[in-house]
Amino acid sequence: MEKSEGFPPIANASARILVLGSLPGRKSLLEKEYYAHPQNVFWPVMKEIFGALGSYEERCACLLRHGIAVWDVLQASVRPGSMDADIQLDTAIANDFDAFFEQHPRIQGIAFNGKTAEKLFRVRVVSHRASRLRTLALPSTSPAYASMPFEGKLERWRSGMIWLRRDN
Repeated sequence: MEKSEGFPPIANASARILVLGSLPGRKSLLEKEYYAHPQNVFWPVMKEIFGALGSYEERCACLLRHGIAVWDVLQASVRPGSMDADIQLDTAIANDFDAFFEQHPRIQGIAFNGKTAEKLFRVRVVSHRASRLRTLALPSTSPAYASMPFEGKLERWRSGMIWLRRDN
């Protein structure tokens, strides 16, 4: 089985918060866009919190204006489906977070898009810089996590972004 390859980060020098997923699913890979599955509520949540509207490029630009970067913990892995449970951990390769944090020194917090992203980061990533950052696992925006309604996810993401953005 072929490895799924992730995307480069959506980030600029003013990024303060890094949102981390695990690895793009099939629909995202096909569309070459983060969170492209129509039932994933990432972009609707970002619309409510930051006003991210329009084309993919316009939504990404909106996040950048608000100091939000988006990336995944994994650079690549064999993943036969789109579920996090499908990630074959023995084939997983983490992204280079030391280089990322070197290029984005204003990052002050990490928002994990679900428990799998948090677990992968804690197990696969060794970064002195990351150990000093504020981190928060937020409810997955994936349609696979259907036990929490949209309103609950939105409230947790909204309060999480406020907490991560506050000054130390």
